[in-house]
Amino acid sequence: MPCSPPRPHLAPAGGGRSSCSSLDLILGYAGIVSLGHAAFLGIGAYTAGLLTIHVAGEPVLGLVAAALVGAVLGFATGFLVLRGSDLTRLMVTLGVSLLLFEIANQAAGLTGGADGLNGMAVGPILGWFEFDLYGQTAYAYSLAVLFALFLFARRLVHSPFGLSLKAIRDNRLRAAAIGVPVARRLIAIYTLSAAYAAIAGALLAQTTQFVSLDVFDFHRSADVLLVLVIGGAGYLYGGPVGAVLFRFLQDWISGLTPQYWSFWLGAFLVLLVLVGRDRLVQGVRRPVAALLSRFGGGR
Repeated sequence: MPCSPPRPHLAPAGGGRSSCSSLDLILGYAGIVSLGHAAFLGIGAYTAGLLTIHVAGEPVLGLVAAALVGAVLGFATGFLVLRGSDLTRLMVTLGVSLLLFEIANQAAGLTGGADGLNGMAVGPILGWFEFDLYGQTAYAYSLAVLFALFLFARRLVHSPFGLSLKAIRDNRLRAAAIGVPVARRLIAIYTLSAAYAAIAGALLAQTTQFVSLDVFDFHRSADVLLVLVIGGAGYLYGGPVGAVLFRFLQDWISGLTPQYWSFWLGAFLVLLVLVGRDRLVQGVRRPVAALLSRFGGGR
């Protein structure tokens, strides 16, 4: 018998953290707002699912294919996103997500429509590690992919490319005046962000072995944005930390008040926005530090 209980929710959470990191790249470091990140999550999930059913069930191949398709979609839509104000970008990104939702719904012969993609049989990872019933392999696989993506993103945002993105975020006109190719930088980071989100979708499809129209739903994009509000945008750690806190708050509050958990979660988010994350952290840190110093002085 296995040593630990089943943990089916942990592997999909890895895909969610990857999608949060992808949104953080464009929102936190480039200042591009988006309400349609589910478009890339969904296209990655369907790419991995269709590849598994019709071509090969190798998971890493599915991740690569999903990243390529997501990057192509991100590059194609990036030119639309760069035009106009933040409100225009919100509407364009949301429109792309809704458009892909309807295409997937109408192409039922390929995508399964409302019934989703069934019959996915994901093979062993690199031919060695088979997915087990208890989700332990899926969890380790998701964690490894998440860690690799995080390391690459961390290297990127601290490179000259990442510094130029911060300059664009702070003042686009000034960045252009000092010679930063603004349009090319934004297209590049938007394309990379789309590839990251598509990988997250592929992870979700492979670890659950099912894909439905829900991956294109608006709540996917909204959840990712809420996670960044909780964890903090522009820190790179905000996505993973916010995803863990969001899942904890969701489970804890729903356990206390099943009927009103969304109300209390919303109240917490309003408090977080009004008071500020730094002030809340300081409010907790000061009494804890005073308590520790008191005990330390007592010794």
